[in-house]
Amino acid sequence: MDVSFRLGIYLKTVAAITAVSILASLHASDKIRIAATTTMVADLAESVAGERAEVSGLMGPGVDPHLYKATASDINTLQSADLVFYNGLHLEGRLADILVKLGRRGKAVYAVSESIPENLLLEPEEFEGHYDPHVWFDPQLWAHCIATVVEALSEVDPTNADEYASRGESVRQDYNAHYKWGKAYIEQVDPSQRILITSHDAYNYFGRAYGFKVIGVQGISTQSEAGLADIVKIVEFIKENQIKAIFVESSVSPAAIQRISEDSGAAIGGELFSDAMGLKGHIETAADGTSFDVGTYEGMVKGNIATIAEALK
Repeated sequence: MDVSFRLGIYLKTVAAITAVSILASLHASDKIRIAATTTMVADLAESVAGERAEVSGLMGPGVDPHLYKATASDINTLQSADLVFYNGLHLEGRLADILVKLGRRGKAVYAVSESIPENLLLEPEEFEGHYDPHVWFDPQLWAHCIATVVEALSEVDPTNADEYASRGESVRQDYNAHYKWGKAYIEQVDPSQRILITSHDAYNYFGRAYGFKVIGVQGISTQSEAGLADIVKIVEFIKENQIKAIFVESSVSPAAIQRISEDSGAAIGGELFSDAMGLKGHIETAADGTSFDVGTYEGMVKGNIATIAEALK
């Protein structure tokens, strides 16, 4: 069993014990204070909690969670929160120790990915013993995380448990709709051109969900760097397969992709959202007329799919 699952089970047990004390500290007019690590986790928490919670996200647009170090302000946010949500599966590598310590001190800390069945998780060869943490790139897989958020909110605020369950089901339906929209949009791309080359190996779940072969230059974590031999190999692959476009990512340095583009002749097809969503309030429109806010999970999903399809079709 992946160590992050064991950590999630431990923190979940501690959280259940402390839920009563949290509830006692809440007044009818108060909102539940939630701290969330990544923009995707924060968006999920906001979507399920609605107006009954105030969500503070530690990481903003363009922030890489693999390398993120907590600031003094982040520590204060985590300590003052009633609930803490994080992705898990080692995504927030440098925050892990802090989250463990908070859980041991009685803080209600939840890894949203703990409600994803293990048989649906991918375990890349180069990360033997660990799962790929980029689960949000498949909306149907990300929908499993709703259960953890609903459960945590219901334990802290049982009076409104039915509301959280109802909102959770609505969010689930939205995620399924995003997935179906993406499947239809991807039909524009010939199957032979469904090859996605990006800065790091974050899109395996996307590839499985939408039928793409995925190649990441840096591997699954941005802590590694692409070597010259890796770049040469990818350049040769692009030429052999006549790949039209490759992509940079919003939270990763574009240097390696730019080098590959120059050496291979493939165009840079655009910037994809990888480990963080975009700027909230920034509206984009896909070729089919669909508009979305890239600072939301819906916008992240649709923005990526539109960018990929338009560049490769």
